Amino acid sequence: MTAEARPVEELSYEEAFAELESIVAALENSQQALEESLALFERGQLLARRCGELLDSAELRVQQVNARLPDLPEDAPEG
Repeated sequence: MTAEARPVEELSYEEAFAELESIVAALENSQQALEESLALFERGQLLARRCGELLDSAELRVQQVNARLPDLPEDAPEG
C-alpha cells in the first residue's frame, strides 16, 4: 500500500474494485512481510465495504426510478 493512497470514501466503484483486485493479486502472491499483508488486508476490507455500499446505493436508485416510472418494461426487448 502506498502512502499516497486516496481515502476509500473518495473512490468510485470502478476505482475501488480495481484497487481491490490488485490487493487480492498481491496477497495471493504472498511476497509481502506480515505487516504489509495485514495493511493490504485491512485496505481490502474497506474497499470491499465501499463497493458494497455503492452497489446498494445504485440498487436503491434503480428501485426509486422504477417506482416513479412503473410503466417502463423491466427487460429490454431482444432483437
